Amino acid sequence: MESDEYALMDAVEARMWWYRALHARLLDALADAPDPVLDAGCGTGGFLSRLAPSRAVFGLEWHADAATIAADVLCHAAVEPAHALAEIRRVLRPGGRLVVNMPAYRALMSSHDVRVHNARRMNAGETRTMLETAGFRVLKVRYWNGLLLPLMIVRRKILARSSDRSDVAAFPPWLDRMLHGMTELERRLPFPLPAGGSVLAIAERP
Repeated sequence: MESDEYALMDAVEARMWWYRALHARLLDALADAPDPVLDAGCGTGGFLSRLAPSRAVFGLEWHADAATIAADVLCHAAVEPAHALAEIRRVLRPGGRLVVNMPAYRALMSSHDVRVHNARRMNAGETRTMLETAGFRVLKVRYWNGLLLPLMIVRRKILARSSDRSDVAAFPPWLDRMLHGMTELERRLPFPLPAGGSVLAIAERP
């Protein structure tokens, strides 16, 4: 990822609606998982700060500038998913849990993906196949950020076609509250949505 993207992330991760929505889902997925927790590809450490000090947590980040300040690590151009998942499976204890967030749908590739070096976006079925091929037992795969998917399509494929701006930004407080409120409404639905901007998968090492 570009250095200025890490700077943007560090500046807004604690309050931007998308990161708060993602972190809430990761915390849900790890609520009954035993310690320790490894955030592989922890970026600037925003999610680690949500886990500590109540959990035994470790972060792994190859970018030195970011580490000094993982969820979406398998989508990056610098990562070979098969090799990364093989290593994750090796270090997980039997029954250890893996939580993966993937950006969804290749058709949604945009200038933002270029800026953060995303090389792949996957649907739910592709994400399941990737994890099962790597030897994991998949417990759950579901889309999220579905209620805002129409806005995401408009933003990425129509309004931003001639722009190279990042999606990471400080939103006006009223807009941030509205967007986050939509993700919280979706999070409380008793059923999964059939589509969304991201895929969250929970798997374990047999």
